[in-house]
Amino acid sequence: MSEPVTPGSQLPHCNSATGSSDSVPIVNIANILTVLRIALVPVFLVVLFVDDGHDTAWRIGATIVFAVAAITDRIDGQLARKYGLVTDFGKMADPIADKALIGAALVGLSILGDLPWWVTIVIAVREIGITLVRFAVIRHGVIPAGRGGKVKTLVQSFAIGMYLFPLPDEVRFASVGLMGLAVFLTVYTGLDYLVQAVRLRRGVLSS
Repeated sequence: MSEPVTPGSQLPHCNSATGSSDSVPIVNIANILTVLRIALVPVFLVVLFVDDGHDTAWRIGATIVFAVAAITDRIDGQLARKYGLVTDFGKMADPIADKALIGAALVGLSILGDLPWWVTIVIAVREIGITLVRFAVIRHGVIPAGRGGKVKTLVQSFAIGMYLFPLPDEVRFASVGLMGLAVFLTVYTGLDYLVQAVRLRRGVLSS
């Protein structure tokens, strides 16, 4: 985990072509992809609810929009790390974009009756709670998305994708099992973030 940067400071990065070090601009390809993911959330919801949300063609369309948005999460993180485009904005906006996309999908599926509300509530409480914790300790530094959080988001995305796609009833058990794993990882990583927040507040969060 990289050393947290206090708000208002600038993260230097090394230009891979010149070897020079200069401040990272907020407007970069990684952050643009993060903002694009946020912008795709309302598009996804519109497509999901067309024709009462159970038309096969539109459900496939909703799955595709969701998949495109989810893929940007992998791409923006890789670009930020590879080309030194990590910014405080990206550290905060990336997990928020993830939560907006995942939350919209879960709520939408629950409204349509495809996913139990308790699953949506458990995940939503964790995600909202961790977001509030991030803002509560921001004066001490930024808690970047860790590997566990990324795995959790990846599992959530696959589980949601399976619920979105019109699969035959005979294989629905796979969707249920994957969503169960997603719920477990959601709770587990939430506790880990709380521990990091406490350490950060005490000034002992290390790289």
